[in-house]
Amino acid sequence: MATRSRIAIETPAGKVRSIYCHWDGYPEHNGEILFKHYSDPEKLSKLIELGAISSLAPEVSTDKPHTFDSPVEGVVVAYGRDRGEKDSGFSYHLNADHFFGGDIQEWGYLLTKEGVWKVKYCEDEIKDLEEVLKTIEERKIKKTRLG
Repeated sequence: MATRSRIAIETPAGKVRSIYCHWDGYPEHNGEILFKHYSDPEKLSKLIELGAISSLAPEVSTDKPHTFDSPVEGVVVAYGRDRGEKDSGFSYHLNADHFFGGDIQEWGYLLTKEGVWKVKYCEDEIKDLEEVLKTIEERKIKKTRLG
């Protein structure tokens, strides 16, 4: 079963562009990849330009042959570029509140114009992604020690 998410970037003017991601939207996967590999607005913008994606990975593109059915490991799989789907582009939102108040699927991720990653799960509150990832790591460490 998919854990769907939306990945977004806030422009300097406060507008937001987002894409749909079908697989692994939870913070331990997509959140960690976004925080570690897409905190650069230029790289994130290249991801957003792909439109809807099936799965997120550390790299946006590759020089190797890469398709939906035969992807290169570590490279994003996109519906338009890699499967030839039409109308799979990005969405516009008036601002961050409009993005988080809309259909973020299960998880919504936004890189703010200040360069801070925010995350929201369904109807929960908006949180700093860095803090969410720290909490997850602390739980893993505690579980390892106990178990």
